[in-house]
Amino acid sequence: MELPVELVEALDRACAGVPQRQLATSVDRLISRYRDPRPAAAPILASTADVTAYAAYRMPATWAAVHSALERFAEQAPGFRPETLLDVGGGTGAALWAASELFPSLAEATVLDQVDEALLLGRKLAADATSAAVRSAVWRRTSFAAQEAFGGADLVTISYVLSELSEADQADLVARAAEGAEVVAVIEPGTPDGHRRILSARDVLIEAGLTVVAPCPHQQMCPLAAGTDWCHFSTRINRTSLHRRLKGGELGHEDEKFSYVIASRTAHAPAAGRILRHPLKRKGLVTLEVCTADDGVRQTLVSKRQGESYREARDAEWGDTWPPSRRSAD
Repeated sequence: MELPVELVEALDRACAGVPQRQLATSVDRLISRYRDPRPAAAPILASTADVTAYAAYRMPATWAAVHSALERFAEQAPGFRPETLLDVGGGTGAALWAASELFPSLAEATVLDQVDEALLLGRKLAADATSAAVRSAVWRRTSFAAQEAFGGADLVTISYVLSELSEADQADLVARAAEGAEVVAVIEPGTPDGHRRILSARDVLIEAGLTVVAPCPHQQMCPLAAGTDWCHFSTRINRTSLHRRLKGGELGHEDEKFSYVIASRTAHAPAAGRILRHPLKRKGLVTLEVCTADDGVRQTLVSKRQGESYREARDAEWGDTWPPSRRSAD
């Protein structure tokens, strides 16, 4: 995946005003903090340098994860045409940029965050965006502990923010975000802790009357919840030159692992099954780990003798629906 060129250019301009060494120091500190599973006692982004560093090194991966998750949902709900977006904990606006690219119908957007500096930078990055919804977005400070009503929207995104809250505050935040929302998307890092937060958010959304559409093919308990495995997916984002410098990376790309759940008030049919790992492709045989609607996680073997199904399996990727022929339409 490629970050939008206009966003790459805006990030380059924003970082030009902060000394490179200061950005690198902030990146190292933020990497260490985000690997700590404990809830943060205070907002993680504490300075202009922190916010700028975060945008430069994390915004591309966050954009890619949100884009990938929403794209999977759009496959199950091709008629979804949101006009309003509420991005809860949106920081510098990665989810806003991703949603606007996937859903050109967006006309209004509001980004909520606890950090003024993040909102200021997000507004700055969006100032010259091609998308009118991005350019005209409202950037508003809030405290997630204040229990204010969010007001709802056609699409609500909550990405990479729950780890900063206690378990009680996480559930409260998701419940408030679901009030008046048509579709709610929650995205977290693809770690065991991130998956546990997604499972809790999933329970809250179901209790709020929404139906899980992606990635799950069912509304029952996650078949991985009781074991040592966890549900997560991966997306690859090409690194910009700025990104490589800040992270000291030599590769031209980065693989972002993420967990997510997207639920809707409208009856969009979930996938018949979801591929949970990279397909194992050997000569004449493809092995798929598939989460199914009725049989939990099941290993599926597709041989060359199965013709069209085999060709589809050869093209299948981690996170795809399976079988593809059963994808539903509105």
